[in-house]
Amino acid sequence: MNNKQNKPTIKNSFLGAIKNFIEIVPMILAVTLSIGLFKIYITPDMLSHLFGYGNFSDTLIGTLSGAISSGNAAISYVVAQGLQNEGVSVYATVSFILAWVTLGFVQLPAEVSIFGLRFTVVKNLLALISTILVTYLTIVTVGFIVWK
Repeated sequence: MNNKQNKPTIKNSFLGAIKNFIEIVPMILAVTLSIGLFKIYITPDMLSHLFGYGNFSDTLIGTLSGAISSGNAAISYVVAQGLQNEGVSVYATVSFILAWVTLGFVQLPAEVSIFGLRFTVVKNLLALISTILVTYLTIVTVGFIVWK
């Protein structure tokens, strides 16, 4: 047997990558379209009516709303400003943005198909816990900096 035939080549690697990409394209398209629909139907005005029931409640609702909405990190500052302009609390805004970028329930089927169920569940549970913890740490840190 020729040793040269067993070696993976750049051409084989490239063709394998193209094949994997083609298999994933329908899932990426579905996730992108779903996120677009959520952005159209969930307006900042709707979100502002969800909040205002206390810091812990705002954090939980912000986390859930952000996870359902899902979005791009580059746009998060604009969304945060829009939420603040609507009178949404800082707790809700921070948790919404963190969940919006890290969680994303819309993309769960794609994550499961690409990474597997166990990885997806563990990743999202850790992201959920981190979102809540980082929200409170952010508020404490910003409060400490502003008050000093």
